[in-house]
Amino acid sequence: MAGEGRPEQVVPDASGLRLGIAATTWHAEITGSLLERAVEAAAKAGIASPTVVRVAGAVELPVVCQQLARTHDAVVALGVVIRGGTPHFEYVCDAVTAGLTRVALDESTPVGNGVLTCDTVEQAVARSGQPDSVEDKGFEACVAALDTALTLRALRED
Repeated sequence: MAGEGRPEQVVPDASGLRLGIAATTWHAEITGSLLERAVEAAAKAGIASPTVVRVAGAVELPVVCQQLARTHDAVVALGVVIRGGTPHFEYVCDAVTAGLTRVALDESTPVGNGVLTCDTVEQAVARSGQPDSVEDKGFEACVAALDTALTLRALRED
């Protein structure tokens, strides 16, 4: 089971941090829910007004997240990629994951990866934080990015 062994998620006090969120426009209902849940996580962490930008698709996320990482303490990337009948799914997922990881390392800024890579729309809905969803990846990605930003801040102060 995918969620097995998951630690309890505690929303940190991240007030004072600058947060950027980039979300795709594909699969609008799902990405809208991911975005709504990430913004809610930010609010619970003490960030009332994160910078929110929308991009066309998942491939555009890394470059936009890189720009956000240059002016923010943490970044969250949100999107949905659904497997089709061609190898395109693997190429997109690999490129986006590698790109977001590179942004985090190159900019030394955490990037919460809330890009759902699913075989079906139903799987994506189940992870999108909607009322009947079993997982809440937008919320989780935001909390992970903020928690990591706070860890980096503490390490840099030592």
